[in-house]
Amino acid sequence: MDADVTDSAGTPADPDLPAGDTPQGRSQGRSQEEPGATDPKEEPEPGAVPENDAPQDSGDEGEASEGGGGDGGQHGSDGKSAVGAQTWADHPKDGSASRRKRPWLRWAALGASFLVMISAGAGWWLYKKLDGNITTDTSAAAELKVYEKERPTPVVMDAQNILLIGSDSRSGDNREYGRDDGGSQRSDTTILLHLAADRKSATAVSLPRDLMVEIPKCRTGDDKETREQFTQFNSAFELGGTACTIRTVERLTGIRIDHHMVVDFNGFKDMVDAVDGVEICLKEPIDDKDARLELPAGRQTLNGEEALGYVRARKTLGDGSDTERMERQQKFLGALVNKMQSNGVLLNPTRLYPVLDAATKSLTTDPGLDSLRDLYDLVRSMRDVPTDQVQFLTVPRQPYRQNPNRDELVEPDASELFKQLREDKPVAVVPADELKEKEEEREKGKAQDEKPDDAGSDSESPTPTPTYSGSSAADDLCEQ
Repeated sequence: MDADVTDSAGTPADPDLPAGDTPQGRSQGRSQEEPGATDPKEEPEPGAVPENDAPQDSGDEGEASEGGGGDGGQHGSDGKSAVGAQTWADHPKDGSASRRKRPWLRWAALGASFLVMISAGAGWWLYKKLDGNITTDTSAAAELKVYEKERPTPVVMDAQNILLIGSDSRSGDNREYGRDDGGSQRSDTTILLHLAADRKSATAVSLPRDLMVEIPKCRTGDDKETREQFTQFNSAFELGGTACTIRTVERLTGIRIDHHMVVDFNGFKDMVDAVDGVEICLKEPIDDKDARLELPAGRQTLNGEEALGYVRARKTLGDGSDTERMERQQKFLGALVNKMQSNGVLLNPTRLYPVLDAATKSLTTDPGLDSLRDLYDLVRSMRDVPTDQVQFLTVPRQPYRQNPNRDELVEPDASELFKQLREDKPVAVVPADELKEKEEEREKGKAQDEKPDDAGSDSESPTPTPTYSGSSAADDLCEQ
């Protein structure tokens, strides 16, 4: 065989062969005569290209030509490989044909990019719309900062205490529900919501609007200062707005309020409509003209307008007391929470959006909760709380001794409840009849503990979880 075959410069191009034709015979013949030419252990000849860097002449030229990476054994007269120009010259032609055959790929990519842009734009628009619905209460935050020194210190940092205030204002869209007294603020419902640090429970404590409490000095809307006074609780909201109400609750309970939300009538009504109504059961029919409510007895689903009348009705339901109305409100809110969780509203963006839209439209909150992201994080932290651990109760109260139309706290029960919440300790709630049975059993237990044989048994038993009359979101309103 010609010695030039092994030279790194290769053999000269064969003029008798057309461009791109590979001399398969010579390549195969060389492979048979020199089987060791491709042995990686063999020292390369001077000037040879390393095997790891480029295809070698000693390789199978037929395979190299077929793969488009070898020199095919053909070289130009200057000693450089000419196959690169000959082999890759065909590639643009093939690529152009491929592009002509598959133009839909480019259009599909453009269409997908367009849809992504549209979706992102729509998502941003929805986010900004919901975010813009929320009203920020900067005045309350400013006033609370002035009185920071007198406010309670948080005990458990990861726990959250949120004051929910239902506004009774008749101004604006709410004037249809009663006489507008110049747009004055009135707190119809106030709930202290405690979220446990581990987010395994949530306790909502209703504070009666007629509860007699100490209201501190507060600044009014026209920048005047009220005097400290002992009066009914809902006067705080009318005198000094949200900040005055928060300071009154903190003085009453010793619990630091982290956030607050004020929701008016329309916000509650629209939220009920957003979840397609809430089911209740009535033992007797209702016909209350003041509450604009007329309902038959039995199981039924209330829409937003009916639900608002149901939770506001006072004269024609139960004993007509505010305490009985608060219990009805608690049970309905529990049913609303249950409806949202059982129907997957919190986990379904399509269904969650109407709820968020309804809530944010009539929501006024502090700067710490005035963005959609803040609210979403709050809701998300609560979505795994079992419904039987979403508890509702009214602070222990009784008729005020000097005026039976007002309320006062029952001690030491109320202080014990506030201490449990302040220290993020568990609280249990049961229906009123079950609580009565438990109290009777406890009295019997005390009588037995007073016997000499049982001396010291109290010190060995664990401290029982305080139990109060109330309900949970897991309760069925039709089975009570």
